[in-house]
Amino acid sequence: MGEAFDVVLKPVSHPELAEIRIDENLFAIGRAEAPFDACAPEAVAQLSRRHARIFIEHGAVYIADLDSKNGTSVNGAEIRQKPALLHNGDTISFGSRLSYRVQFVPRANKRASVARTVTVTLAPERDDLGLQPIDINQYPFLFSKADDLFARHRAQYPHQVNYISRRHAHVFLKNDTPFVEDLGSTNGTFVNGKRLEAAAVPIEKGDVVAFGGTHFVYRVSVRREPEGDSTLTQVKEPAAAPEEADNDKTTFVGSAHSFLDIFCIDQPVAAEDEVNEEALAQAADAKKDGERRRERSRFAMLFSALRIAFTGNERLTSRRGLAIGAALIAVLAAIALTLYFNGSSERRLKALMASGQYEAAANVANDYLQRHPDDTRFAALDTEAVLKAKVPEWLAALKGNQYDGANAIIAEMNRLGANNADVRPLVKELEWIGKLESFVVGRGGPDAPIRMYADEDRIGEILRHWDDDASGHQRSLDRIASYVPAFATPYAEALSHLRRLQSDDSVYLAAIDRLKASIAKELGQDRAEALQGMLSEYADKYPRLGGLDRVRADLRNYLDLQTQMRGPSLAPLVAMMGKVKFETPLFQERYAQLSANRLPSQDVVSRYEGVREAWRSGQSAQAIDGLQRMPAGPWSDVIATELAHKKAVAAQFADVQKARGTKAYEDALLTFYGTLDPQQDAFYVKSVDPDVAAFRDKAIARAQDLLNRAQTQWTQYRANGAIGGTQRLEAGISDTFRTQARLLAGAQTDAQGGMRIFRQVKADGAAKWQKMADEIDAEALLQRRSLQELRMVLEPGLLKDKLALIGGAGSEERRTP
Repeated sequence: MGEAFDVVLKPVSHPELAEIRIDENLFAIGRAEAPFDACAPEAVAQLSRRHARIFIEHGAVYIADLDSKNGTSVNGAEIRQKPALLHNGDTISFGSRLSYRVQFVPRANKRASVARTVTVTLAPERDDLGLQPIDINQYPFLFSKADDLFARHRAQYPHQVNYISRRHAHVFLKNDTPFVEDLGSTNGTFVNGKRLEAAAVPIEKGDVVAFGGTHFVYRVSVRREPEGDSTLTQVKEPAAAPEEADNDKTTFVGSAHSFLDIFCIDQPVAAEDEVNEEALAQAADAKKDGERRRERSRFAMLFSALRIAFTGNERLTSRRGLAIGAALIAVLAAIALTLYFNGSSERRLKALMASGQYEAAANVANDYLQRHPDDTRFAALDTEAVLKAKVPEWLAALKGNQYDGANAIIAEMNRLGANNADVRPLVKELEWIGKLESFVVGRGGPDAPIRMYADEDRIGEILRHWDDDASGHQRSLDRIASYVPAFATPYAEALSHLRRLQSDDSVYLAAIDRLKASIAKELGQDRAEALQGMLSEYADKYPRLGGLDRVRADLRNYLDLQTQMRGPSLAPLVAMMGKVKFETPLFQERYAQLSANRLPSQDVVSRYEGVREAWRSGQSAQAIDGLQRMPAGPWSDVIATELAHKKAVAAQFADVQKARGTKAYEDALLTFYGTLDPQQDAFYVKSVDPDVAAFRDKAIARAQDLLNRAQTQWTQYRANGAIGGTQRLEAGISDTFRTQARLLAGAQTDAQGGMRIFRQVKADGAAKWQKMADEIDAEALLQRRSLQELRMVLEPGLLKDKLALIGGAGSEERRTP
């Protein structure tokens, strides 16, 4: 109700303790702070040295935990990341052993003291560093490296500036005495050479204060003057560049921070003079008084003119005098009525405001401002009416996560303030908070994962708005809180969420930017395999980094696509092109580049589909002719390999048919059968299946023989030692490389042929060979990929020859039957 009040803490857990009366805006709680330093040790055993702070802001009382060891709770609910609003009757606990009940009591004896302006001047100890004196007369004042006070020296003394923390220390008043408190800074705050610990200390004339080391060191002077003393001169910073300034020019610091700011958030705050809203209001009132005096002067001149016009210098008869008097009265009545009706809007507006009908008052003010847009007094009343009418509704919608409803209320506020330039920026701040809270809640809270390709733009938009004018936004939000005190708590919560997003921006968004750059680089250099380990490393290092599953899925598809591009046939590649879909932008861009330069065009795909259909139906001549007519392109080598394979299959099928009925038929049939691909050569598999079934036992024996031969070659390959990087990098093909490559290729071909026969005749016994076959395939794939990664180093012809020796799905040509 605007009354002065004190906060009283009544002991609950230890009734023997005395109650604590708080009559200052900031009260420190810690085992070294009064009165806790005089309490029994068992009562304060769980208090940290810097445990908590109680402070008053916007007429509300808050408690903030300072990362204490045993925590602080309100009514049993622990507080950590943001301050809690205290109400009369709340129970606050420090750890589990010390608790108090909060009471708000009217201040019995208002302190009768002359209001004084306390100015703290910090003069640099050294005059060779380009530092300037600092005048502080608004409190609390925060020292931060983000402030221009220190940031201006970053180019010349980058390390010294970095020794200052973003929340380093603050100066506040207690009974007209300035105190300095370190805020847990990394490099400390020093008074007279002694580093501050948990408690704030008073500072007086002659003290030496240092921030972060020995560079930013200042000598203190304190001046106390009654408010309104005309002898106090404020010297503002000169326009000259900092390096041209000297120590007799003062940097005037006129911007106070709030305790909500100091104990809840960590954002850059520019050093600038605070706008004195009260002074502006007084200036506006003085302007109105002048206008009223000019109006009265004009009315007096009008009355005089009327009198002269009606009377002149002639003598008046009583009848004529009565007529003239009546006319004068009528004129004055008209003027009075005009003045009355001109003031009726203001009277109606104030009456509506007094009765709490704020929306109706806003409508009246908005209509008036449409006719009188420059009336600053009506604009101020309209601003108050709009905020008081709609902010409580907006807060309720926001609390209920009804963001569409909150946006509708914002639209209504814009309508009510359509003719008021003063209210529109405040509504924009509310709209921004709505976006912030909608984003935070929508993604699962402030600790939810930062989703790659989903959250970066939203976070960037939110932070850009704030960073454009952090102090200006904070002043606007403070102003809203002054009109609607219930806004203070969600305002503090929003600033807490903002601080977390700023932290996420510096850690997770920076990591996402680096990861995107690495993905683009590796894809551009055809080294996608390197991304597998990189994604695992990022997942381990940044546990809240979300969206990696989509990137991993795209990487798997891309690696499969690369394998098919290097394969011996276009069929798997064309099939994959018809169904593959990339979800993340960098892989989408890379796929578009491949489609334009290296993947078969739609015309090639259509022609190839005709080839596949002819081959599936046994029209080998038509399929071979279609391959021979294919347009040239990056896929020409694959077409040539497939053409050779189809020609060999067609020729060997003809030979098998000719051998039917001879002694050589059985061997020819089984050899041919072992080289067929069940998927691509389905026509020929189906054609010889009945005959193969007749020789099933011999087919199984052939499979066993192939697998035994594969095992012999694989054992020899491993005994000689796998192909190493030195051999792959050779400028030619050494005998060692040739021998090992042939052993590996032969082992893979025989193992695949044997396993193929086992599968096709559905025989038992394949399981015991599967592990060996998988090991051979894995080694062959590793060697092919390792060679492919050397494409920028090895001469193309040499690379092609080495891949041909290794053979398999990744070689430049496929073994024919």
